[in-house]
Amino acid sequence: MDLLYMRSFLEVARCQSFTKAAENLGYVQSSVTAQIQKLENEYGVVLFERYGRTMKLTSAGEQLRETFQHIVKMYDDSKRLIARQAKGNLEIGTIESLMAFYLPPLFHRFLQSFPEINLQVHPALESNILQSIRSGEIDLGILLHRPFIDDDIESIIIRREPLVLVANPGHPLCASDQVSVAELDGQFLIVTEQGCSYRAAFERLLGQNGVTYHIHHEFGSLEAIKQCVSYGLGIALVPEISVVRELIEQRLVALPFSHPDIIFYTQVIHHKKKWLNPAIRHLIELLSETNSDLASSSLLTS
Repeated sequence: MDLLYMRSFLEVARCQSFTKAAENLGYVQSSVTAQIQKLENEYGVVLFERYGRTMKLTSAGEQLRETFQHIVKMYDDSKRLIARQAKGNLEIGTIESLMAFYLPPLFHRFLQSFPEINLQVHPALESNILQSIRSGEIDLGILLHRPFIDDDIESIIIRREPLVLVANPGHPLCASDQVSVAELDGQFLIVTEQGCSYRAAFERLLGQNGVTYHIHHEFGSLEAIKQCVSYGLGIALVPEISVVRELIEQRLVALPFSHPDIIFYTQVIHHKKKWLNPAIRHLIELLSETNSDLASSSLLTS
């Protein structure tokens, strides 16, 4: 049965007038009359009785009004629920540095708008996130990467994410006005685990320039990397967001080093065939609001 007929019936019952109901619904009166007649034919009953200029529901009409109100309410509620996508799971893959130093306040804001969404965040390397997006295991990826083009994956660049080469304040390179790639020859590096995109880009840059280096320690934890650097065990290339406090407190120093081959961006990725429901679109909007560099990036030039 068409919900349109139910709505027309309920409006006629409320107004006690075919003419007034038709005006409110934006129909001609004959259309509303025809819809009520079809309902009466389908149920085999009379729904309205006329007494001069007045109209009232029959006993059958009274019973159907309660049923139709319930059906229409359930339908409207279901539309609001689906339109808002207020419940369900949202699976996100991201890297440790973004989860630890960037995403928590954004996720907090998201859950204020969608409190019944079960937000599941999976820490992983960029390569694993890309594979999980391709296979449909996760809904979104939030990663740190150079801009890329992929046949299956849509990438939305959120902002440039500065990378800094940090050292202990007493490191000899701190005295340089500008650290070149060649000056990194023979340095001890504290690095993230294999598969990290910016580690790979840094090592590739050193190799292409014939620079020798030594991996002193390799960690999956940025906190461990920072501790090793602060004790003078080596230097490390890390996202600036992960060392803002240490730079302010001068427990670490950002070396005056930069190179176009290690410019990276925070990006949201999803499968091109993924349906972006309202919850996903809202999260992307929140992320896009941060599409400018962190204010702390002034540390690089101050």
